Amino acid sequence: MAKAPPFPSILIANDLIDGDVIFASASGWVRHHGNARIATMAADAGALLEVAAKALANNKIVDPYLVEVAVGADGIPEPIHYREKMRTLGPSIRTDLGKQAERGARNVSL
Repeated sequence: MAKAPPFPSILIANDLIDGDVIFASASGWVRHHGNARIATMAADAGALLEVAAKALANNKIVDPYLVEVAVGADGIPEPIHYREKMRTLGPSIRTDLGKQAERGARNVSL
């Protein structure tokens, strides 16, 4: 029996071409989790998983799955688990590259 997805959640995957972590949004795939579409019930999660299935079939993404998040007062979903928090930041050994560099000196708590 499959484990039910946690709520709220977002859909995370990797772009098949460049390998970057991406998130399903209302308008397609985005590189920032703050713009991700948030599933709050089973129907929402099912719709996100359908998006993932189509992207997989079209060779656009790999390794899609739902990620449990906490939604802040600002409406931005933040992953709860450490692995996904790290994935939202980009390369962990080169803070001068990727999403960490884009955030500049902003402190990010893990």
